[in-house]
Amino acid sequence: MNYTLMHKNICVADIDIDEDTGVISRIGDTYTKEHLPLGTVHPMHHREIVDKAVLNKWWTGRSIPASRIGINDALETLGIYNTEMLLTKCLGLSLSDHYWVRPDGSDMTWESVNFFDNDFSDDIGDVLFGSSNMSIDFNYSSPDNTSDGNLQKRWKIINGKRCLMKSGTSPFRQEPFNEVIASLILERLGIEHIPYTLTWIDDKPYSVCDNFVTKTSELISAARLMQIRPKTNDENGYLQFVNICKSLGIDIVPNLDRMIVFDYIIANEDRHFGNFGLLRDPETLEWIGAAPIFDNGTSLWHDKLTLQIPTAELICKPFKKAHGEQLSLVSSFDWLDLSVLDGIEDDIFNIFDDEKVREYIDTDRAKTIAAQVRKRINRLSEIIGAM
Repeated sequence: MNYTLMHKNICVADIDIDEDTGVISRIGDTYTKEHLPLGTVHPMHHREIVDKAVLNKWWTGRSIPASRIGINDALETLGIYNTEMLLTKCLGLSLSDHYWVRPDGSDMTWESVNFFDNDFSDDIGDVLFGSSNMSIDFNYSSPDNTSDGNLQKRWKIINGKRCLMKSGTSPFRQEPFNEVIASLILERLGIEHIPYTLTWIDDKPYSVCDNFVTKTSELISAARLMQIRPKTNDENGYLQFVNICKSLGIDIVPNLDRMIVFDYIIANEDRHFGNFGLLRDPETLEWIGAAPIFDNGTSLWHDKLTLQIPTAELICKPFKKAHGEQLSLVSSFDWLDLSVLDGIEDDIFNIFDDEKVREYIDTDRAKTIAAQVRKRINRLSEIIGAM
């Protein structure tokens, strides 16, 4: 089927999408190359062309990953073969950016279809959470079709706000609690972040946060920014990202300093290039600045047995494989006052010290996690003192 790739009300390019597979089969006329997704235009023979393979990777990357918990059951319920087929059913609309596809011949406008202003269906979210009783007549108009990540998640309109709800993984379902703890630590450190709260559905914990992307801003991930150009011979991944941001007029180093230190404290194992980045104005394409810190649940030894926590070998992302090594990238600790975290171990324990929570996190595990966070803070203080 023929569509026009849109950026709000800006026509970007004509594309054909195979309805059986959900992938882009052809790129037609291009109208505003500067509004194409970053990294999809490449020079060739002294002219720029749109790379169909890269554009397809961007397009299919908007879909729910095949690794999402429970996705196979959800697809069976919906009666479709893959998550890419869900994209056109919601016009590719997202709550993270302002791209969408308009069917050929349609007079739809951004104002009439976007999810920032218009209500959306709960049907897909119910299916993804395994709580749907429907078998036919699904309303596919939902930003859940374009949500990323492996955890079960869904968008809900709560008190007029677009909110993201995320689950945890068995057996501890610890990620939602981790988000609340991370919010507390970030608040004490004075680092810009997205606050998370906890809610319960059918006696299961979920984290909840407001959408930080607005009608006048969009998130461009570090992964997408890295597509602007390849590394030079004298760059590692860190310098490549820093230099790319610098070329866009953004000094990202202070934000990376804070992110790296924070991730060390919470033993974050999944700060990948997809969950940090920059904010951009979708119409003027002006860069606003660094996105606030978000998505911190894969931390605090979430998948380790309690006995393993004190000696667990942790992986690290995105620039180094070990947290200690990544700390060496921090340009300055002058902003950091670790005394604001005095007593944080008690606050961490108190978050876990609840009858509902103890069904998943017992007292011994709660004490162990709190104690290990204190040890990491103390170790961080020693590292800084030795510099």
